[in-house]
Amino acid sequence: MNDPAAREPEKRWRERMMAAQGGDAVAYEQLLVELLPVVRGLVRRRIRDEATAEDVAQNVLLSLHRARHTYRPERPFGPWLRAIARNAVVDWGRRHTRRAERELLLPRDEAWPDLAEPPAHGRALPPAVEQALADLPPAQREAVELLQLQGLSVAEAALRAGVTPGALKVRAHRGYRALRERLGGKPR
Repeated sequence: MNDPAAREPEKRWRERMMAAQGGDAVAYEQLLVELLPVVRGLVRRRIRDEATAEDVAQNVLLSLHRARHTYRPERPFGPWLRAIARNAVVDWGRRHTRRAERELLLPRDEAWPDLAEPPAHGRALPPAVEQALADLPPAQREAVELLQLQGLSVAEAALRAGVTPGALKVRAHRGYRALRERLGGKPR
């Protein structure tokens, strides 16, 4: 870095981090406030979705907070910060990829309505879905109906079914899988 203007933030960040490591809360707050737009810029180069980029930027600041004791003042601050940001983006990418591999997008059509919303008042489910629900074992059918058709939370549905929330989740998961198979979706 031969440009004095480019070295100035680096010097200021290093000084503030050293002060923060020494317990200066004001210097630490100033550092984080100054770094937030920089971190946002680093993250937005890799992640285009605004909300996701903001979440990852916040994770970078949390990671910086957790790792602040590892910063060595004799080393430049910028590369240390960029490594933390890069790792946060990579971690997000891995989570995003794993989630995409597990999720199954089903076509929206009459055979598979949006079960996240209760049927409109007086509107019945399509016959194929009604039959698939009726074919489920009673415990699975109850879990699916309580969660998806009645819109209850897991805790509320578990109370109503008289089971633990974990047991209700297992029943619902098995019911969803059976519905996917009966309605022509790929089983997971």
